[in-house]
Amino acid sequence: MAQQYLPKVQAPTLLIIGGRDFAVIELNRHAASLMRSVVKIEIVSGATHLFEERGALERVSDLACAWFLQHMNGPA
Repeated sequence: MAQQYLPKVQAPTLLIIGGRDFAVIELNRHAASLMRSVVKIEIVSGATHLFEERGALERVSDLACAWFLQHMNGPA
């Protein structure tokens, strides 16, 4: 649905996907290929789309924190 807007995204974008969510992995790879901004895909091994597996949500949190520190740490 949002495919036509993806090339217009200007913000750095992190896509975090569960490694066992195969359909979503392919959808996100396609979405990333359409984006012109900085985009990175991180796959959490062994996780499903809700990240309910032991340690999965913590991994998501770590990835998101690192991404925000790297890309959103502008002037105060």
